[in-house]
Amino acid sequence: MSEHALQESPIEAAERPLPGTPREHLSSETTRTVLRIQHRMLMAIRRHLDEAGFTELHAPVIGPVTDPGCRGAKQVDIDYYGRRYKLMTSAILYKQAALHAFDKIFCIAPNIRLEPPETANTSRHLAEFHQIDIEVAGYTREQIMGVAQGIVVAAVREIVTTMPGELKELGRDVEAFTDLLENPFDVITHTDAIERVDGDPHAEIDWAAEARISREATRPFFVTDYPKGSRGFYDRENREQPGLLRNFDLLAPEGFGELASGSEREFEYARIVTRMRETGENPAKYGWYLDMVREGIPGSAGFGIGFERLTRYITGVQYVWQASAYPKVPGVHSA
Repeated sequence: MSEHALQESPIEAAERPLPGTPREHLSSETTRTVLRIQHRMLMAIRRHLDEAGFTELHAPVIGPVTDPGCRGAKQVDIDYYGRRYKLMTSAILYKQAALHAFDKIFCIAPNIRLEPPETANTSRHLAEFHQIDIEVAGYTREQIMGVAQGIVVAAVREIVTTMPGELKELGRDVEAFTDLLENPFDVITHTDAIERVDGDPHAEIDWAAEARISREATRPFFVTDYPKGSRGFYDRENREQPGLLRNFDLLAPEGFGELASGSEREFEYARIVTRMRETGENPAKYGWYLDMVREGIPGSAGFGIGFERLTRYITGVQYVWQASAYPKVPGVHSA
């Protein structure tokens, strides 16, 4: 286990170190080592997805709407030739649209989420980050969870095999990944997780509770079946168990917490409009998307993995900003 392995809840520390100037940060030997590892991770993930039949697309950075389900973060408006557009918080709506071209797609793109300033102290939030987005037509939740596991295993195996010396420089023990590479990821339900931490059965698992559950694990694990109302309108409701969603989070062990979120998607027009209204969204904002849905889109499942969070877990660094060349910590002005 790394000397950096987390022994406290991320939100229990009152104050965290912050990155220095771009010159200070980029000239740090730790930064250079982490970014070299990140480079090889990305190469391995692209190779893995290519061999699995995925096509890489370039997601938009701006659009008339973006993912509304971003847990407390604010969206950023810009003036786009006299109309109000959004910076992307996630490419989820565009991933669904992309299935008109290809059945299996992935994107690697920056996302902007103005997280509350207090999240600067969680060790795992950035206002700008990169996400590996996946969408597959016709997949179930269980199938897409298998894709998520495959990506994490491919990235870990690449680094453990080709860069053990760099991990050692960072104080990361390659033995921390033995369980991950030899065994399938565990699955627990949201209800199971809430019972462990005495949380709210109708809400998200808060960051402190998530870290506690994460510290108990020795390999990544999935949390499934979040209650309706806790996630966006696009997460498909379970037809056999109304009120539960066919979705999941993927959490890393050792207290590193959430790596990815995903779900089967709602794809029927009437259900999507109903879910929009239930979640407080105005369907009129989603004109192009609803026009597409009305004409017909395939059922699908997908997810997004935070690339800097995955890098942080593999390298064992304490703070997610150490996994970014130009980190944007919530509430902190930087280059």
